[in-house]
Amino acid sequence: MKKLFYDGSCKLCQREIGALAPKLSPHLQLVDISTDGFSGFAGVSKGAMMRQIHLWDQDHFIIGIDASLHYWQLAGYRKLVAFLRLPPCYWLASKAYALWARKRANCTEGDCTL
Repeated sequence: MKKLFYDGSCKLCQREIGALAPKLSPHLQLVDISTDGFSGFAGVSKGAMMRQIHLWDQDHFIIGIDASLHYWQLAGYRKLVAFLRLPPCYWLASKAYALWARKRANCTEGDCTL
């Protein structure tokens, strides 16, 4: 089964996953990596997963903006995903995600000034 590894200690991440969970649950398992018992999965550490969102697709990871596009597609946002996959939009979305991921990495215990 597909698994989406998300940071449940991030308030924005909580809101997004909370809103999408009913649409995503039939397609993938949601795994909160902020729990004390989580240390990693399939050779990828918790620290690496905290830096970028990871989606396990049966035998490999989809990471970062590609993971987001994948689960947004599963949630039914097909037109948005198609638009964001267009080359200029994908380039911009990739840069925006990388900036967000770097800024989010500086968040501690739910306190995040982006």
